[in-house]
Amino acid sequence: MRRLSRKKALSLVKELDAFPKVSESYVETSASGGTVSLIAFSAMALLAILEFFVYRDTWMKYDYEVDKDFSSKLRINIDITVAMKCQHVGADILDLAETMITSNGLQYEPAIFELTPQQRLWQRTLTLIQSRLREEHSLQEVLYKTLLKGGPTALPPRSDASMEPLNASSSHLCITAYNFSHRIDHLSFGEEIPGIINPLDGTEKITYNNNQMFQYFITVVPTRLNTYKISADTHQFSVTERERVINHAAGSHGVSGIFVKYDTSSLMVTVSEQHMPAWQFLVRLCGIIGGIFSTTGMLHGLVGFFFDVICCRFKLGVYRPREVSLTLF
Repeated sequence: MRRLSRKKALSLVKELDAFPKVSESYVETSASGGTVSLIAFSAMALLAILEFFVYRDTWMKYDYEVDKDFSSKLRINIDITVAMKCQHVGADILDLAETMITSNGLQYEPAIFELTPQQRLWQRTLTLIQSRLREEHSLQEVLYKTLLKGGPTALPPRSDASMEPLNASSSHLCITAYNFSHRIDHLSFGEEIPGIINPLDGTEKITYNNNQMFQYFITVVPTRLNTYKISADTHQFSVTERERVINHAAGSHGVSGIFVKYDTSSLMVTVSEQHMPAWQFLVRLCGIIGGIFSTTGMLHGLVGFFFDVICCRFKLGVYRPREVSLTLF
């Protein structure tokens, strides 16, 4: 009885088989089928390799929320070279009420304003990257993902022992003696991250007027960066530049100098690096293989059908009997 019940169960399971097997004696191979199979396998391999590269790639996801941190202090990192001697340069940090907050923490270093050929090449390369970043914003994602692979973004040191007079002051901030020509080697807010290029890095302004005013209006956005290489709380910023000559006789009033005015945004941006899950990669891979297999099978069937029809018509045309006429004498 048990054997009978097992046989019935097995027969029932066989009837539910959705993948019936065809006997090899009924299978016939052909050159066209082999060609289609070769094309299908090649397409599967190519698309599978491309899909693997897509799986290895990552993308940046941007989330926005209200910044709830009101107690932390904002760190300012600045390295600027002014084409004046140090005794003529002063730097202060003021709040909105123009009250001095501090003037400490700034170092004044005598420097040569003119760049060496190596430094000039660095400056031109940085300017080119800045122009490309303004045109193609997606390049910023590349910088986020490869920030530790790139070379240093700081101005390379002078390699020559030049004896030129030190006619500039470098201070993370030097009438006729006034010359507010300057170069911003680095300006960032918050934690410094190697490899990140900020909007004003490499900016150079040259003026031949002693009473020139340069203004930079900056909006700072708190940013939380989470990638597979680094996690840090930093700040992005956008900038608007303005410059004009101070001429009281012509109605252009003000104070000559270099002014950086910044304001913080109420929104915080979280930039996180995303990766395709393994299960999604397997599903997409199965879809590619199954789709190509099914599509090539249908195409091969259609080609075989039309080929048989054409051959059939050809045979009918060859063996069709001709009309016979009888002549009686």
